[in-house]
Amino acid sequence: MKKLGFGCMRFPMQGQEINKQELAQMVDLFMERGFTYFDTSYVYHGGESEKLLKDVLVERYPRESFTITTKSPVFLLKSRQHFFEVFQEQLDRLGTDYVDYYWLHAVNGDVYQKAQEMDLFTALMELKSSGRTRHIGFSYHDSPELLDQILTEHPEVEYVQLQLNYFDWDSPYVAARGCYEVCKRHGKLVVVMEPVKGGVLATPPEAVKVRFAKAAAEASPAQLAVRFCASLDHVFMVLSGMSTLAQMEENTAYMSNFQPLTAEEEAAVAEAAELLRDGAAYPAESLDMAQQVCPKHIGLVKIAQMLNDHQSMNGYSNTCIYYAPYLGSEGKAEDCDSCGKCLPLAGGVDIPAMLKEAQDTITHF
Repeated sequence: MKKLGFGCMRFPMQGQEINKQELAQMVDLFMERGFTYFDTSYVYHGGESEKLLKDVLVERYPRESFTITTKSPVFLLKSRQHFFEVFQEQLDRLGTDYVDYYWLHAVNGDVYQKAQEMDLFTALMELKSSGRTRHIGFSYHDSPELLDQILTEHPEVEYVQLQLNYFDWDSPYVAARGCYEVCKRHGKLVVVMEPVKGGVLATPPEAVKVRFAKAAAEASPAQLAVRFCASLDHVFMVLSGMSTLAQMEENTAYMSNFQPLTAEEEAAVAEAAELLRDGAAYPAESLDMAQQVCPKHIGLVKIAQMLNDHQSMNGYSNTCIYYAPYLGSEGKAEDCDSCGKCLPLAGGVDIPAMLKEAQDTITHF
């Protein structure tokens, strides 16, 4: 199976409606060039993604010619029985009697606890043993430590879907490298989501473009981002949420005959991550003393790290997924009452203003 998957969360739009004609053309080109992996979810496009895949894929191609993966919305489930009811609804939406891969969606500490209480890992095994799914796993947004615990407690899981890209590789809160290494240690193959960080890495600042041009004049920034992920030896599939036929043309062209990054390209990508973080608005590490005197024990350092990355990514809102898990028991931005005790130790940073900005940006979608 070729390493590029069609992430079905950013379908082409025409005004407020999904452009079904262009979507069908994208599916046709994807299949024509030998790619077969389609990744959707119960909640993508407000529940329309699965239904549209039925129209443009399932009803137009032999079932054995493509791979469908979809996800259980654990965050919406009311009971274990509801898990099976939602799964059947998904089969009905897709117009098929099985899916190739079924995942627990967006697992973090809270979702894992809910999955444990509902015994959903056993439920996944029941679906697999009955042939209604061929493979099982979960998508993940939390720490390497929790991931290690989950894979230790549930060795039956076959795959893990991780947010992974060169910007998040050494992020202290996404911890893509750490999570990848945990999967590798447990012998679990990785499916990559967000390889281009919601498209932001496709249009980096000029300094990054110049550095990339020196390393690989013919490769676009998006290509280098996707190939960074696909070059990792334990990565099974890289998802791209393609939104236009042009994006489909480009991605399937260079991934049809995939070539891992060269040493020069690897160096350029590593430098690009540093360039993207240059000029951070908030000196995160220097806020440690201010954090120590905060009566609310607000995690100022961690909030500054996330806010800096949010700004580096031009306001891409995905950071909010990690906000609560990364802060853990530390106080949140919304706990600030502007008492001012932190300000003498803040190195000139207006911490209440910083926390207000965090509330407005990284605490919610």
